[in-house]
Amino acid sequence: MSPITSPERGFPTAEYKQRAARAQTMMKASGLSALVLTTEPEVRYFTGYLTRFWESPTRPWFLIVPASGDPVAVIPSIGAALMGKTWITDIRTWSAPDLVDDGVSLLADTLLEICGDGGSIGMPSGHETHVRMPYDDITRLKALVSKNAITGDAGIMRALRMVKSELEIAKIRYACQISGRAFARVGEIAGAGVPLDQVFRRFQGLCLEEGADWVPYLAGGAGPDGYADVISPATPDPLLPGDILMLDTGLVWDGYFCDFDRNFAIGPPSDAAKAAQARLMEAVQAGADAARPGARASDIFHAMDKIVTGGAGGSEAGRLGHGLGMQLTEWPSFIAGDDTVLEEGMVLTLEPGIDVAPGRILVHEEDIVITAGAPEFLSPRASADLPIL
Repeated sequence: MSPITSPERGFPTAEYKQRAARAQTMMKASGLSALVLTTEPEVRYFTGYLTRFWESPTRPWFLIVPASGDPVAVIPSIGAALMGKTWITDIRTWSAPDLVDDGVSLLADTLLEICGDGGSIGMPSGHETHVRMPYDDITRLKALVSKNAITGDAGIMRALRMVKSELEIAKIRYACQISGRAFARVGEIAGAGVPLDQVFRRFQGLCLEEGADWVPYLAGGAGPDGYADVISPATPDPLLPGDILMLDTGLVWDGYFCDFDRNFAIGPPSDAAKAAQARLMEAVQAGADAARPGARASDIFHAMDKIVTGGAGGSEAGRLGHGLGMQLTEWPSFIAGDDTVLEEGMVLTLEPGIDVAPGRILVHEEDIVITAGAPEFLSPRASADLPIL
């Protein structure tokens, strides 16, 4: 994969207006007068409001997408200056935190102004969504807008965010390039005798050196011929000859994630480890071969599961990949029960895993985008041969 030029940061206003227009078309079909959004990716999806300040749980943030017209931000006053740099012009603020009324009255008044009486106000309500405000405030909001129904969003936000624009895909592609360059340098930081936690810290440094804005997610493991799981924190145990080291990174560039992993052998790998790596590559290819518009997420699962378990129906990991974008994991999930239909523009991970020995697994992950034909691999594809450190 040849290097690509860094995309422009941010998006033109037209991109956000198109997102709002698509949402409003779907809202009309579902009879919704407004959407109320409260989480970082939802607010950013329509506004471009990018800040690490969401790490603080203290203040609530609200965005209203009306049935017509531009979105309205109802946010703490500390965020007004940054929101003012986005395309949003209607920005209503209060001084937060307010232990008596933390923006609820202002939000209710704005909703009544927009919806009047008898409207339906949608909030994301399906799997992998949540409402970022206290339950007591939700109860109070319902009472203040009691002539309107607060209901689910009919899956609108999930449907919108599953399919990425070319500008979004370019950012994910670039994040994958950054991570690929960091993975190519693992030999500089890892080898026999190096503590695993030191490898984790240094790999995050490599990601930043190569251009990541930040590295919110890094997981992995190491052990003889494989590892016990893929989510445990790193330990100070040194890498040993015969170990397989895995690093799985979700770095961010301009608000978009990559998410893929790589396995490395510490010294010459065993035949079992080599065979497992080759089988994982075969499973990834099977998943890619099945990843076409009109296929279902479950089809991709079964294509990979046939290779790694013989069609047993999955493993303890629960799924073999997922959506990717503004969040490390998004809808859909590659499981037997997910019948989401794939569309052009969906960015997905293929993540099969295989048992090498009792209590030892290998996992491999690549990032792809669905196109009219074969999917494009956004991550630099790994070799079927384990790289040796």
